[in-house]
Amino acid sequence: MASHALDFDWFRRERAPAELTLSGNIEAHESLLSFKGVQSRIVDLPFDEGASVHAGAVLARVDDADLLQQVAVADSAVTVQEHQLAAARQNLEASLRVVDADQASLAQRGLDLRRAEDLQRQGFVSDAALDSARTAIIEARAALARDQALGQAASRNIATLAASSDSARESARLGRIQASYATLVAPFDGVITARQAELGEVVAPGTPVVTITDLDHVWVRAYLNETDLRRVRLGQRAVVSTDAPRDRPLDGRLSFIASEAEFTPKNVETHAERVTLVYRVKIDVDNRGRELMPGMPVDVRLPVATP
Repeated sequence: MASHALDFDWFRRERAPAELTLSGNIEAHESLLSFKGVQSRIVDLPFDEGASVHAGAVLARVDDADLLQQVAVADSAVTVQEHQLAAARQNLEASLRVVDADQASLAQRGLDLRRAEDLQRQGFVSDAALDSARTAIIEARAALARDQALGQAASRNIATLAASSDSARESARLGRIQASYATLVAPFDGVITARQAELGEVVAPGTPVVTITDLDHVWVRAYLNETDLRRVRLGQRAVVSTDAPRDRPLDGRLSFIASEAEFTPKNVETHAERVTLVYRVKIDVDNRGRELMPGMPVDVRLPVATP
């Protein structure tokens, strides 16, 4: 009896599969591009569907004449504010010089008053001359106070104009940002897989214009049975093949296993499997030859440990 049990274990090991075969579909990162905050007429649409583009390539452009005019107006406002600020700084500098002169004049009037008082005690200066010296002191102090107040006003004016100048520069910067919305550029290297608008068409903000797809780096969405979960590991090699005849399969790598199970999706299950729990997995595929397209059904073979 022991030999029969041993034979059965040997038979079971021989029949245990050394790899899993999963069925899935190719997916790729797609970016649906539209104009932001701009409603205008498309004046440039250089690429047709199927064209390969590099990151930063201009994919579409709308008429931006009004936006550029707003930028020009904002730049002019910046120039005016900067000139006014420069003039205010010159005024402040002049005010400071006047205050220095007032302080020197006040000091001189103080000396004159002391001399007049000494001379009066000696009988050489009349009371009227002394009164004049005292009046000159009062006038010098008043002039100094006035010019100091004017200097403070000039300083406050500089702060106000500096803030206005900053605001004007920010308005010009905002105008340039808004003008940049008139141009759609490719966010990554890819292929134009759909063109939803045509040259001359007036598009509203958010209206789809082109779809760009990264075909160089695609992945397979597949589902792994709960019972096979412990037989695979992240990062392991996978082999991806299609129904089309080809020289060799493509290499892939298991890059993601869902942390929660789900029921078998209806598009990949039979009626008997509807209660089967599966885990969604992602297999990255190097598709620089662009042989795989989004939506294409594929098979994935994963080497696994025998139970």
